[in-house]
Amino acid sequence: MTGGHRSAVARGVSIGQVLDELRPDFPDVSPSKIRFLEAEGLIQPLRASSGYRRFAVADIERLRFILTAQRDEYLPLRVIKERLDARDGDAGQGAGKVPAVSMTRSELLDAAGAGEDLLAELEDYGLVRRGRAYTTQALSVVRSAVLLAGYGIQPRHLRALKAAADREVSLVEQAVAPLTRQKGSREPALLAVRDIAGHIARIHETLVEDGLSAASLASQPPMAGRPAGEPREAPGLRSASGR
Repeated sequence: MTGGHRSAVARGVSIGQVLDELRPDFPDVSPSKIRFLEAEGLIQPLRASSGYRRFAVADIERLRFILTAQRDEYLPLRVIKERLDARDGDAGQGAGKVPAVSMTRSELLDAAGAGEDLLAELEDYGLVRRGRAYTTQALSVVRSAVLLAGYGIQPRHLRALKAAADREVSLVEQAVAPLTRQKGSREPALLAVRDIAGHIARIHETLVEDGLSAASLASQPPMAGRPAGEPREAPGLRSASGR
């Protein structure tokens, strides 16, 4: 790095240079978007004597974190700010994973694009834990349920997944029970849980793919006369009442 470049980095870069850096991954980012995030308190760029914003490397990485959370997890800004605050609080302490944050019921519905009826049904079948606050895991389930509904797959059709997950949790608990009874660090038990759960997930995914291949449903072209990606009613999932 040249002395002139180090000096430029120390002074910070302009909002135009920030956009050049972010747009390959976030084409929709704009000056107004960045100013809005600043007004909401998620970023705090320095101001030059001329009054223009100057962004440090840390500011750009913070923006990347925010935009990724919005794009990939559909999180509301309050939840993203909690994650940022938790990350900032852990800085310098050697902490790894940022703790899970929570959102209200209305924030969950907004972030998932779901209706109250769908969430209530997911809770009734135990797919989402009912409570005053909801985790990002709940958001993942609700968003997937919204998309599955476009194919005619309703929460009642997913009860088998919940039952299978409960059985897998019991299996993992039994496998790591000897480790949890040992005195000292819980790290060996936690590492074993992640390892076992990962193997179970891979077996599950492989079995589903193998079953679809056996049924000649894997990697098939779109049905004739139906645009690619258009939801359709999943065959065999309607009840006798048509619900």
